[in-house]
Amino acid sequence: MRKSAAAPTLGALIALLAAPALAADATQEIKTAALHAGMASASDTLEMVRAHLHHALNCLEGPKGAQFDAKAINPCKDQGMGAIPDSPPAKRKALEAAASQANAALAEPNMAKAKAMAEQVQKSLLK
Repeated sequence: MRKSAAAPTLGALIALLAAPALAADATQEIKTAALHAGMASASDTLEMVRAHLHHALNCLEGPKGAQFDAKAINPCKDQGMGAIPDSPPAKRKALEAAASQANAALAEPNMAKAKAMAEQVQKSLLK
């Protein structure tokens, strides 16, 4: 009985197709973070401002980031490991500054100020 040489190749192809695609897309992660920063700036309650800022921060930092909040939604979970780690080194400093802005906005107790800070985060990300 002869074995087909195509069998191992077919098996490898099936395994490859079954594996989840985890190609990092830093550009999309940045867009998603900016979207959530904008949603934070348009929110009606401080709770929602903070929720969307957490989403933006999670997109920027990724699950291994120091400020990543596992209790908050990570809308970028299928886009990569975070905009900062997925970006080229030359882009990271600006993204880290945006993450720092988001973190400061999270700590702001005044809703109007927190919303204004969230708007600045969005503008920083859209540059």
